[in-house]
Order: sequence, then C-alpha cells, then structure tokens
Amino acid sequence: MIISESLTSILFQICIGGIGGFFIGYALRKFFKIALIIGVIVFSLIFLAYTNVINVDYAGLAEMASSFVNAVNPALNVFAPLLAHVPFIASLIVGIFVGFTRD
Repeated sequence: MIISESLTSILFQICIGGIGGFFIGYALRKFFKIALIIGVIVFSLIFLAYTNVINVDYAGLAEMASSFVNAVNPALNVFAPLLAHVPFIASLIVGIFVGFTRD
C-alpha cells in the first residue's frame, strides 16, 4: 500500500467520524432534557426508598443487575477491534463535542 492510499483511508475515517460525531452530539444535546427528567424521577424514587415511603426489593434489583452484567459481558469483546479504528473514534469524539456544544 502506498502512502497516498493509506492517507486517503485515514482522512476518510476522520471525515466520516467527525460528521457522525457531530450528529450524535447534536442528538445527545436534544435528548439531554429528557435524560434530566428521568434522572429527577429516579432520584425521587431513591429518596422515597431511603425515607421508607416505598419498599424496594433489593434482592430482585441485585438479580436484575446481575443478569444485565452477564448479558453485557460478551459485548466487551467488541473493544479489541475498535483499537484498529483509532482515527475514526478520535474524530467521532471531537464531532460529538462540537455537535453537543453547537447552538
């Protein structure tokens, strides 16, 4: 592979990652308000459980968390191939930042 071909490949990854990251950041900013509302509701439920206004089945909650961890564990094998795409990931992160901060 000659240098111009590898440079073209890297520039393509950077451009696609940056554009995709911009759109992801913009969407994250739009959905932030919804996440804030959900966070307030979850915090309220935790506070009500702490003050014994409501009962929480902690054994069921621990079982649900355990099943979630077992389901996510195979997905961790995805991170090894991602190292091969560092330029794309870096530009994606920059694009997310730009899209999130853009008015």
